[in-house]
Amino acid sequence: MKKILLFSILLLGTSKLKAQDDLLNLIKDDKKPEPVTATFKATRIISGQSVETEPAHNLAYRVSHRFGAINSGSYQAFGLDQGYIYMGFDYGITDRLMVGIGRSSEQKMLNLFTKYKLLRQETEGGMPVSVTVFGGAYADMFKYSVEENRTSLSKYSYATQALIARKFSNDFSLQLMPTYLHRNRNNVNGEKNDVFAMGFAGRYKFSKRIALVGEYYYVLPNQINLKYTNALSFGFDIETGGHVFSLHFTNSTGMVEKQFLTETIDTWADGGIHFGFNLGRSFGLGKKFRNQYKVAK
Repeated sequence: MKKILLFSILLLGTSKLKAQDDLLNLIKDDKKPEPVTATFKATRIISGQSVETEPAHNLAYRVSHRFGAINSGSYQAFGLDQGYIYMGFDYGITDRLMVGIGRSSEQKMLNLFTKYKLLRQETEGGMPVSVTVFGGAYADMFKYSVEENRTSLSKYSYATQALIARKFSNDFSLQLMPTYLHRNRNNVNGEKNDVFAMGFAGRYKFSKRIALVGEYYYVLPNQINLKYTNALSFGFDIETGGHVFSLHFTNSTGMVEKQFLTETIDTWADGGIHFGFNLGRSFGLGKKFRNQYKVAK
């Protein structure tokens, strides 16, 4: 009788363990893919755009600055006496759609743009990459001489990009940026109005708050004058609570697509390197922000 009772207890225990294992496997199998966040920590990498967009009802104020070239010598304090600045506002209409406006001191360039996050990378075997589409319009507001015969329409340019990125780990992300740019008028005779380029960018986070970032744009041959070169930039993203502070070195003074893609003159080889920084600050607006503020209080 005791043997039968002991056998029954063991059988019941085995059945319970099997049932628990089946339940755990069921939960594991039913786990759904989740969106991957923070592929990059800002909507810009250095000069170019990242796949990130501003959250819904967030307004971001952004300032970018480039000093003069290091090879300008001690008289110009190795570039620190010179400077180019970009200021702009970005606004998140939804968590996937944002718009922006900005002004650059170089060529007194005014730009408008929009970004839409078409696909989001997911965990657990879901979507392998994030894809954001970008469209920008640029107006050169500089006053040219009468001899240059510039019309109003000749000052406009347009760009579109597909931003394709993957976050391989918590520390490492890569992005590709196939780019098309149309200029109503060329700066130099013989250049193409339509320009095609491919951008490459990466981010490696080596501490809790600091990441190494870099980007390079390769313009396909026979499209722009030989005096122009490809834009190459490296820098550091520093997270400081409410914003990301970016310090970097680049051979381009232009901070919008029309400028750094087709008008970069300096090269790293001859010391044409510019120190610069990007600084952004986001503010929550609208009903969503008010609700979050009430919960926080």
